[in-house]
Amino acid sequence: MINVGNVLLLGDSYTTFEGHIPDGYVPYYAPKTRPDIETDVKYVEQTWWHQLIKETESTLLLNCSWSGTTVCNTGHGGRDASEWSFITRLDRLIEAGYFQENRVDTLLLFGGTNDSGAHSPLGELQYADWTKADLKEALPAFCYLLARTREKLPDTRVICIVNACLKPTYADGYRTACTHYGIECVNLADVDMQNGHPTVKGMEQIKDQILQYLAQTEKN
Repeated sequence: MINVGNVLLLGDSYTTFEGHIPDGYVPYYAPKTRPDIETDVKYVEQTWWHQLIKETESTLLLNCSWSGTTVCNTGHGGRDASEWSFITRLDRLIEAGYFQENRVDTLLLFGGTNDSGAHSPLGELQYADWTKADLKEALPAFCYLLARTREKLPDTRVICIVNACLKPTYADGYRTACTHYGIECVNLADVDMQNGHPTVKGMEQIKDQILQYLAQTEKN
């Protein structure tokens, strides 16, 4: 049985479920409070991450996911996303001393879908000296996210899940950044969707592809 230890999730809508993310964070999968959203995912046990945690006999520390969020600080419609972006949420955990108080064995990073879908400025890969303006662009912000992760979690296994629906310029940039920082990638394919979000079948496909990757790396 694969066990990836204490797990922290950093994600967007695909990784949310009402009641299982921090207070004030917005879920997409919310059958009780957002019944108007059409999805066949009705129970937390159907989510990809809940299945993964169960099937690997691992422990979920925190699901730090927020629906509709970008990695960078430019959100949908060009809006300022600096209050809820991936980089902001990670920095808040760092500033709160979360990683000093909690041992994170595995960080599953599942983002970039909204950067691509919202047409956030792409920018260029940048591995140091980020400015506030740089962090409004997708690739510099992604590099910043990985650099901060490596700085504060040097002993944590970080796995980046790259969505199948990303524009190639975003996906290729994310993969290149992961290679630079020595971070693992799971490249998703063929995920069943409804309204742009994983269905019950899609959630299982995501979980299966991550499990397959974990099994392969354990053999190597």
